[in-house]
Amino acid sequence: MDTELIRFVIEESLRIVQRYLFFAAGAFGLFYLLLRRPMWPRKIQKRWPRLTDHGRDLIFSMISVGIFAVISSLIFFVFLDHTNIYGGSLGSRGWGYLALTFVWMLALHDTYFYWVHRLMHTRVLYRHVHLVHHRSTNPSPWTAYAFHPIEAVLEVGILPIIAFSLPVHWAAVMYFFIFQIAYNVYGHLGFELCPRGFNKHWLGRWINTSVAHNQHHGRFTGNYGLYFLFWDRMMGTLRSDYDATYEVTTNAKKADTVTVPR
Repeated sequence: MDTELIRFVIEESLRIVQRYLFFAAGAFGLFYLLLRRPMWPRKIQKRWPRLTDHGRDLIFSMISVGIFAVISSLIFFVFLDHTNIYGGSLGSRGWGYLALTFVWMLALHDTYFYWVHRLMHTRVLYRHVHLVHHRSTNPSPWTAYAFHPIEAVLEVGILPIIAFSLPVHWAAVMYFFIFQIAYNVYGHLGFELCPRGFNKHWLGRWINTSVAHNQHHGRFTGNYGLYFLFWDRMMGTLRSDYDATYEVTTNAKKADTVTVPR
């Protein structure tokens, strides 16, 4: 049993590493190397992260991956029979219910993340835990999983909450966490991909953007959301300069006047 668990943890670690590298390395190669110059007008902070930032982020991300794998193995291997995660056909409970569970996980995770994130910004936890993530004041795709081990445990805490709440198909959980890392990389990308005016659109004003999260890293306060800006708007924590920064970042005419650094 112990051998099987260890093997499951190793396999799960490899799966999570593959997802992290696929999205983080892919985004880095595309935006920081291949499209470095043409995408410069959409660079939020007009400077490149340092090589030491990338190295530190990668090291802490690998530590986080190990922690994620252990918690994931406990849920999907040790305690699976006690959870509300079910198998069988993906649409066995109806495609409408399947869609509902994805929306549920999205809303649940966004709420969980917002309040845990606010907790991370209390004096003691910020100084001794969350500061690891915030050392990347100019984040890149590698920053997505760069957490202190304690924060990594809190981050993956959403998995058992999902597992023991609404019944959800195991594949839906898997696809949700693939979406999570993809969106997390976008949030730390350093480039804004959404169109100009998206921040004022009836739907876009509720969506968390790369600009919003980049401001959080650069300014340290405000913009605590993950997928949405709902809680930030409700709790008055959306930065007052968010709209102005978004507009400048997505205004090609203004951005083109800045020279691309080497």
